[in-house]
Amino acid sequence: MRHLENLILNTDSYKASHWLQYPPGTQATFFYVESRGGVYERTLFFGLQAILKEYLAKPVTHADVDEARDFFAVHGEPFNEAGWRRIVDVHGGHLPIRIRAVPEGSVVPTHHALVTVESTDDQCYWLPSYLETLLLRLWYPVTVATQSWHLKQTIRYYLDLSSDDAAGQIGFKLHDFGARGVSSAESAGLGAAAHLVNFLGTDTVSGVLTAKAYYHEPMAGYSIPAAEHSTITSWGREREVDAYRNMLRQFAKPGAIVAVVSDSYDIYQAITEHWGKTLRQDVIDSGATLVVRPDSGEPVDVVHQCLVLLDQAFGHTVNAKGYKLLKHVRVIQGDGINPNSIRAILERITKAGYSAENLAFGMGGALLQGINRDTQKFALKCSAAKIDGEWIDVFKAPITDPGKQSKRGRLALLHHREFGSWRTVPIADELERPEEHVPEPGWEHAMVTVWENGKLVKDWTFAEVRERSNT
Repeated sequence: MRHLENLILNTDSYKASHWLQYPPGTQATFFYVESRGGVYERTLFFGLQAILKEYLAKPVTHADVDEARDFFAVHGEPFNEAGWRRIVDVHGGHLPIRIRAVPEGSVVPTHHALVTVESTDDQCYWLPSYLETLLLRLWYPVTVATQSWHLKQTIRYYLDLSSDDAAGQIGFKLHDFGARGVSSAESAGLGAAAHLVNFLGTDTVSGVLTAKAYYHEPMAGYSIPAAEHSTITSWGREREVDAYRNMLRQFAKPGAIVAVVSDSYDIYQAITEHWGKTLRQDVIDSGATLVVRPDSGEPVDVVHQCLVLLDQAFGHTVNAKGYKLLKHVRVIQGDGINPNSIRAILERITKAGYSAENLAFGMGGALLQGINRDTQKFALKCSAAKIDGEWIDVFKAPITDPGKQSKRGRLALLHHREFGSWRTVPIADELERPEEHVPEPGWEHAMVTVWENGKLVKDWTFAEVRERSNT
């Protein structure tokens, strides 16, 4: 949307008045981002680099200032025209801020600073706060990546239990079906890329393009030919088997994988009669793996029953761990998939003796849209201000909600090399930068400067992000 490209207007209305609200003599402010808890106890950090490249790389111009001035004059808010003109004239339109963050792909316990933002021009002390609206949208890719990472741990548990090749299987066990269920193309891109940090399967094209555009990844995700209901039901109920036969003729080649939604009318008849009898030999002779997709009913029961019926039709082998692995066929469940149903389905089928290798999941709205900022309680807060040459602690401590008490001081995040522990610590007033803080033996700085005064200092690759998330 071209009318939303002005960085100065990418904020909340009341932010325009905040430059007048700080104490006289304010020269700098220091903010941090954290997850204050939530559904998961650890977060996978991802997405800041994409936001920085997209929004902060383009310099602010006098035309942007003109547009913002005219907007706020009518909108009812004061506007810091002189401050923004200074950014254009003195800094070439680049924002005088420094951003430090944990390396993308890091898995960090909640209640720790993940990002810090500080002003670097004493006349632009108000700028970090002004950017809160934009920067805090980081909650979205972090939360998608976090949920996806935890789902990966769940699926990995059942693969370790029941598969001889857990490491080789895990990458394609949770497929992204979420593009149509999100609120915008940008959400699809950021969210799907966040999921691809953990998995390799996706149908959300924009996520693959986002990983390429911002993280140098030529091809982050993969898909396979798959049927939808319209391509099956357009043949008519009486020719349902012909629709399935066509899928085999078009896509079933030796080593290929083809997915066919099979519940348009009667999923159990489709398996026992069409796939299990009429087309059984065609499936076997093709050399391909047929993936049957049920898409209705109670997921736990339906998946289990489909595995049983496919087993009766195609048979199975027993792996080294004593679990059944179907021959020629698999199942993918994409309806009603969420963290609870994934665990319930895997628990049911493994207790019934079937390897988790028989099954993949497709996750849509619950993956990319079924979250919000409170899922992980994300916040960006001011923790220090420099007034008349001295740093003071800034914090909130609401008596009505101790969980919203904020941190104080300029902050550094430390990580223990041996034990893996994390500490968010304030740094001494006399230090100019957080990285000048000298940790105790065994501890090291966990944040690095990623952006400073309009320049990207660290440019992570998607491969680096993935590797870090697996450690």
